[in-house]
Amino acid sequence: MLKQSLVKQSLLLAALLLSACFANAHEYAVGEIHVAHPWSQELPPNAPTVAAYFVIHNNGKTADRLLSVASPIAGLAELHEHVKQGDLMKMQQVPSVEIPAGGDITFAPMAYHVMLLELKDRTLLSDGKRFPLTLHFEKSGDVTVEVAVQKQAPAGTEEHMHAQ
Repeated sequence: MLKQSLVKQSLLLAALLLSACFANAHEYAVGEIHVAHPWSQELPPNAPTVAAYFVIHNNGKTADRLLSVASPIAGLAELHEHVKQGDLMKMQQVPSVEIPAGGDITFAPMAYHVMLLELKDRTLLSDGKRFPLTLHFEKSGDVTVEVAVQKQAPAGTEEHMHAQ
């Protein structure tokens, strides 16, 4: 009887640990597209916008294109990039982002990123919270990810630049 009880407790513990691992999973896939580690930095109380970042990998043999994004926490979501003009960095909206066959595109500070404007729900923009973001791809269709809000940017993301 005691042995059965220990086995049941062990199985229950294993199931809880396994579900916790999957609950913290931070990777998503649709078709040949793989989206990893969506994150956003914690929003200061008076900030009018917030940015979201992630890495997209295309496992396919042909290019795909990220056409647009949407989130219920914002009235408007746009694809943006930073470009160097002379000695200045300038942020500009882009109509879409090509994801090359077998390649990666990194959305990071000072690179491609998603700008969320006309914020509706600021309660989801504090450290430890998550909010949904739907990415609309030309070939692969839609994938909804959960963006993890963090107090600080992950190490190594501050200096990342995408190739021009």
